[in-house]
Amino acid sequence: MVTKYASLDETREVLTSGLIREIGESRVQDASRKREALGGLAASVRWRMVGHLQTNKAREALGVFDTVDSLDSLKLARRLDSELGEADRKLEVLVQVKLTEKESQYGIVPEDLERFLTDLKAFPRLTARGLMAIAPELEPAEAVRPSFRRMRELFEESFSGVPGAVLSMGMSRDFEIAVEEGATLVRIGSSVFGRHAPAEPERAGTTQHREGKHDR
Repeated sequence: MVTKYASLDETREVLTSGLIREIGESRVQDASRKREALGGLAASVRWRMVGHLQTNKAREALGVFDTVDSLDSLKLARRLDSELGEADRKLEVLVQVKLTEKESQYGIVPEDLERFLTDLKAFPRLTARGLMAIAPELEPAEAVRPSFRRMRELFEESFSGVPGAVLSMGMSRDFEIAVEEGATLVRIGSSVFGRHAPAEPERAGTTQHREGKHDR
């Protein structure tokens, strides 16, 4: 469940229910504040970074998240691997695939994915567990099916036979289609919590997510 749009009280309520095993946040500062406020309750779930992660936030992110589901460049991989070396730990990641022509969306284009996954092996502290993608916003929602089908094909080409491999795609408006096309992890948030006003943008050089719709 993505708690980007959830208040602290709402996040505490879903964790207290015991029904949630993993939650996603798209901003380091928001997740950090929630983890600190939730105390021991925060340790009952895995925290997934589902938003764009800038390299200058890598160290802070590693102190908050158990996985990074939005790895989108070798530059970020190199920085994460370096920080992990200092902390003597490893990290599971998902590689974000770019499904649209929009410059505002992050990710590896499908044509470069095989090479990217090969290059990623140079960073031994990162373990690629699968792929993540944000579908284009099309109407009707059914129009995104070809994008999800393409993601399944890429996933099968790269992670077939890999135990526990993850294909993360589908959000509140289109998750049923994503599951039909092979998603193993969906990102549900706004349909549960609604869309609250966005928080203030992070400072210290961090920009708001231009595409920013990792949960709808």
